[in-house]
Amino acid sequence: MNRFVLVLTGALALFATPLFAQAQAPAAGSTANSRPMHLDAPLVQTPSTADAIRAYYNGVKNNILKAADKMPDDAYDFKPTPEQRTFGGWIAHVADAQTAGCSRVLGNPKTPGASGKTTKADLVAALKDSFETCDAAYSGLTDANSNDTVQSFRGPTTRLGSLAGNVAHDNECYGSMAVYMRLKGIVPPSSEPRR
Repeated sequence: MNRFVLVLTGALALFATPLFAQAQAPAAGSTANSRPMHLDAPLVQTPSTADAIRAYYNGVKNNILKAADKMPDDAYDFKPTPEQRTFGGWIAHVADAQTAGCSRVLGNPKTPGASGKTTKADLVAALKDSFETCDAAYSGLTDANSNDTVQSFRGPTTRLGSLAGNVAHDNECYGSMAVYMRLKGIVPPSSEPRR
């Protein structure tokens, strides 16, 4: 009996969901962004997928660049345990991954070289160069070309898939960098008070 009630409830929820979604559909002849004339609130345009992924990229870019700047020169060789990367190693890893990945999206693969650098100045310069390459890749992303095939680390994928993967990878790396900063008594950029 309980199983029957559970299946019936699930089926009703499944079939009722589209009805609720259609309840707010715009009237015939109107646009998706239209609103009743009596509302004084400004119309908010829904961002495109390309705009949304660019916003996520710019957020993690900001955090990584600030983290690279905030970490003192002498802490670039810091690593919590002998098995882990140094903080500078994380900067090099991000720079190399971005240079390789974003240059592929642009159709002009570059050979990364940050892993051979050791000083903060050299690593930050390589990081900034990698962000310039990625800036061009993200600037060229549109909803119209987001499904174009590009080469990635693992073979062919979509332009959007490759760039979304870069954002995810950057966030994972930034998470590690933030822990290193905390261990050194430094507040990571994403935890700084908002102004």
